[in-house]
Amino acid sequence: MSVDSTGIESADVLISLALEEDLQQRGDLTSKAVIPESATAIVSVVARESGSLSGAVLIQLAYSALAERMRFAERCQVRSLKEDGDRLEPGAVIATVTGPTQLLLAGERTVLNFLIHLSGIASRTAEFVARTQGTGAVVLDTRKTLPGYRTLQKYAVRCGGGSNHRMGLCDGILIKDNHLAARNHASVADCVTAAREYLSDSSLDLPVEVEVDTLDQLRDVLTVQPDIVLLDNMPTGDLLTAVSIRDQVSPLTLLEASGGVDLENISCVAGTGVDRISIGALTHSAPALDIGYDWPDLT
Repeated sequence: MSVDSTGIESADVLISLALEEDLQQRGDLTSKAVIPESATAIVSVVARESGSLSGAVLIQLAYSALAERMRFAERCQVRSLKEDGDRLEPGAVIATVTGPTQLLLAGERTVLNFLIHLSGIASRTAEFVARTQGTGAVVLDTRKTLPGYRTLQKYAVRCGGGSNHRMGLCDGILIKDNHLAARNHASVADCVTAAREYLSDSSLDLPVEVEVDTLDQLRDVLTVQPDIVLLDNMPTGDLLTAVSIRDQVSPLTLLEASGGVDLENISCVAGTGVDRISIGALTHSAPALDIGYDWPDLT
């Protein structure tokens, strides 16, 4: 799996910020003090636990940026042994990096920070996806991402087998409860109609999604056949009823469950027949995956 141009741009910015945090004007003082500038080495990037890989494509980007910043003529060479999206087992070698030892040391934490975070998201996503097998439900992320990291975090979700919801507010219409409150709790159906008129007037061909909290709201909005209805924090019994109502009234409308979905209940949620399940925890609460550098034994 590869990162698109937008993801590369985001990675370049974040890598630059990370290196600035670590090096500033003085650089890696410890490596300068104890490692000859001419020394070279080869290190292995190794998984310490099982999971799904994401962020391997950033290793070369990080070391290229680092060499330029530290003004090393010799660059590090990265040999990738695993690709983003691959399943990892403990001891799996993700890549080897060969080059000046000072560069290898100075870039180690930056590289690992990206790998453990993004691979953690991919691994957690893969767990959710595995528990929906056989149901047809698609696992989606949300906009609950770290500032600046959204493109990469959503890329990590794809590496884990999930799918992306809208990238931002500019990518699609999702009418939520706050929008209804701002319109003095107008009819949900009326909001969908207004959204469609706006899209038509703006020459935009985008789906209209709307959030509902109750089955009565669902019945109201299905009269105008929205593209997607988000069922917010509904218990399993209500989700089953919602699917039945949708099938009778507006069978082309997709239903998305969201709110309170975890690894323990996602199988039940997916089994209700909803088409999509959006989970903020994929990005805001995924634990880091343990990945480290193995240095050669020089003794």
